[in-house]
Amino acid sequence: MSKFICAHAGDAKWEIALGSCWGQVRFQLQNAPKPNLGWCYLTDHYTQAAGNIMEALREHMPGVHWVGTVGVGVGAEGVEYFDEPAMVLMLADLPPDSFKLFSSPKPLQALPEAGSNGFEAFTALVHADGGSADLPIQLKDLSGKTTTGYLFGGLSSARNQPLCFADEVFLGGLSGVAFGPEVPVLSRVTQGCQPVGPQRTITRAEGNYLVTLDKARALDCVLEDLGLSLDIPDPELRNELAQTLAGLIAADEDVSAKPGQFGTNTEVRHLLGVGRQSGVLVVAEQIAAGMKLAFCKRNAEAAKHDLLRIVGEVRAQAEAAGGIRGALYISCSGRGGPHFGHRNAEFQMVSEALGPVPLIGFFAGGEIARHHLYGYTGVLTVFTGAA
Repeated sequence: MSKFICAHAGDAKWEIALGSCWGQVRFQLQNAPKPNLGWCYLTDHYTQAAGNIMEALREHMPGVHWVGTVGVGVGAEGVEYFDEPAMVLMLADLPPDSFKLFSSPKPLQALPEAGSNGFEAFTALVHADGGSADLPIQLKDLSGKTTTGYLFGGLSSARNQPLCFADEVFLGGLSGVAFGPEVPVLSRVTQGCQPVGPQRTITRAEGNYLVTLDKARALDCVLEDLGLSLDIPDPELRNELAQTLAGLIAADEDVSAKPGQFGTNTEVRHLLGVGRQSGVLVVAEQIAAGMKLAFCKRNAEAAKHDLLRIVGEVRAQAEAAGGIRGALYISCSGRGGPHFGHRNAEFQMVSEALGPVPLIGFFAGGEIARHHLYGYTGVLTVFTGAA
């Protein structure tokens, strides 16, 4: 069975942090198989040193392929490093030829069509720059290159340069690693928002402009769902809408979910503006008639319960498949410990609920699951013991 290990450290000097991680790695690799795949997530305090860090990792661990990205925060086990210089690493020895790295400028060309001869991609971990052109289309195309259609990952949330790693350092674009059937994974999305009104059908929309819902003015619908009067003053209206989001479901997606909760196919987007006279809302997404929409707000207590629920489900399913070897948790940069009440809270909850398994991740500018690009969510993926 493949062995996974993780290490993490923070220091103003990246050399000291890497030295600490390297010491942790050497101790755990005693009498263990040599790893061939590594994950490296850095906080953006180390952005300028990313090239030197990747070079040092290759020198320390020749024969290891590295993937990762840079964000405002990273996490490992029950520790979160937010807005401070830090790095987290995970290493695994996977079956030969069971994974394949891909990267920009043409990531799709690195993977053959699903079911064709050669390497068969079942799933793929994706890191990307949120400013990449046609990112939703790229994700959908990449999803189509995998047998299961399942992607997992996130967008760089670096405040300086959105770097991604796939053996080399890339500025922007899309990169990651595809896994074959020899590397089974289980993955779940946890939502961070709760509906404040019913699910409605978009009956008229033009680009980002939401005109009508259930044939009524969009503004009238959001005011009704928020319990606000039509004569609310403009400053109060802007304040209320700034705290309200739109949960969107494509017309061809499964919309099943428990009452008062969002299903995993819901993509949450901000409301960017309002036309008081026209009743039109501006949504941070291209929308179309036939889509479903429910207005929502962030809710820390609901997010906590949903997080613990999906971790419990993943753990139970993984135990039936031979146990968890390693785990990746990618959360929204707007979540983390502070959102849940105290420092380290989110990764502590995940780590304690999963049990003593290697766990790392980062806080993203957008979360990826299947071909969807989410916000305010967490994506938990575990590598099971079936291989």
